[in-house]
Amino acid sequence: MCRAHCAAAGLIGWPAGSGLPAGCGGNVTIGLIDTAINPAHDAFSKGRVEVLRLSDDGVPESGRQHGTAVAALLVGGADSRTPGLLPHARLIAVDAFHRGDRQDHRSDAYDLLRALDLLSARGVQLTNMSLSGPANALLEQVVRRLSERGMVIVAAAGNGGPKAGPAYPAAYAEVIAVTAVDRMKRPYRRAGRGEHIDLAAPGVQVWTAASVSGARPKTGTSFAAPFVTAAAALMKSANGNATAADIQDALGKSAEDLGAPGKDDVFGWGLLNASAACLVTSKKAT
Repeated sequence: MCRAHCAAAGLIGWPAGSGLPAGCGGNVTIGLIDTAINPAHDAFSKGRVEVLRLSDDGVPESGRQHGTAVAALLVGGADSRTPGLLPHARLIAVDAFHRGDRQDHRSDAYDLLRALDLLSARGVQLTNMSLSGPANALLEQVVRRLSERGMVIVAAAGNGGPKAGPAYPAAYAEVIAVTAVDRMKRPYRRAGRGEHIDLAAPGVQVWTAASVSGARPKTGTSFAAPFVTAAAALMKSANGNATAADIQDALGKSAEDLGAPGKDDVFGWGLLNASAACLVTSKKAT
């Protein structure tokens, strides 16, 4: 079990257990905007997970597969089959999707805005959005406003392929756009690319929770984003005064450069270096 789970965490140098410096325990509240999750999954038996659903007017509930997998990567119990990166963190998960006529999962800008406002009202300072869609001017304005107020927003780069246009909200300047790599640090073949890409993280065959019970490997930029969200949470716990821009800058500067020297369209600044998450912000604060 640990071999499957630890491969991804080890790739980014995740500081497990006693490896965390004093004052950097990740004891924070993380927001998640995604599909429904299964709060009864064993991964959350000891966690602090709150699930909020936007639609209760008879619209079919979204599936639980995607949201459960992302949530487990963040806060899965340390003694479960799918240990999360921050098992002691609190998670407020907002189901902003519903099931469409073709059994697909649908949301719109209005629901994403409602979800962001809801999390902001609850004091959430870190939000994971493992979703992608077209640009929306109002969503861009709200993202900018929340970033200025200190909220760190991390989003998946999307799985439209190298030739696809930018996906949003990842492509907004204030959002940390995350692409996926495999265990050999090679880019995921279906990941979006572009100058908006900020960081790369494990996202190919990542071990996490299945929707009902048990676990399975997952692939996609959706599953890379939580690694960056968790690292940002460590930074925030180490220095509560760090702004969203501070954290985005520190993550980029500490990343392991991959591909062309410097920032590039495939890997952004490079592979997330979680071992520096607490240290970078601590130095900045002194």
